[in-house]
Amino acid sequence: MAPVGKKLTGLVAATFTPLTPHGEVNLSVIGQYIDYLVERQGVRKIFVNGTTGESMSFSVKERKLLTDEWCQRGRGKLDEVIVHVGCSSLKDCQELARHAVEAGADGIAVISPSFLKPPNAVALRMFLQEVAAAAPALPFYYYHIPNLTGVHLLASDVVEGIEEIIPSFRGLKFSGSDLLDFGQCVSCNPGHWTHLYGVDEVCSQRVAECLQSTAS
Repeated sequence: MAPVGKKLTGLVAATFTPLTPHGEVNLSVIGQYIDYLVERQGVRKIFVNGTTGESMSFSVKERKLLTDEWCQRGRGKLDEVIVHVGCSSLKDCQELARHAVEAGADGIAVISPSFLKPPNAVALRMFLQEVAAAAPALPFYYYHIPNLTGVHLLASDVVEGIEEIIPSFRGLKFSGSDLLDFGQCVSCNPGHWTHLYGVDEVCSQRVAECLQSTAS
């Protein structure tokens, strides 16, 4: 089941969405943003329209425009563009997933619906399956961020056996605080999955602790 795309590794930057003073998406600076990431930060992989990008505040049309611009401007400069296509509406998710294929994205990610919440891991897997089926050739990632979705299911329960119904599944972005749950996700990794950790504050604290222990 592993042929869909190459394994995602390394640092993946969650991009913010530039806006004009009037609150419109500012596509004109995305090319400069990409150049800054590549040339100044050494980052060649990005996660677009996620939480940092405030995607849930934008319309489907605006999210398509952003996806097009990131993919077009990043061509030849970025190694991978992962597009978050999660919405409360399944049909909107599917529309954004199909559009990500057309735009040339390298993968898609989806959060759980947050208004009418899935009651258990089986229901959430069914929702993810329906979205992934709209773009079966793209690597698919589950975006686990319970503090924002209000869906406090264990990610390890969600991903258990998930490739049986989503052959394109390639891992998750874990933005929760339950490190035991994250560890269980990592321990069941079949080898071709990627586990991205999205709580920057915890990463920064851990790095600081390592530096401190090294210096002492």
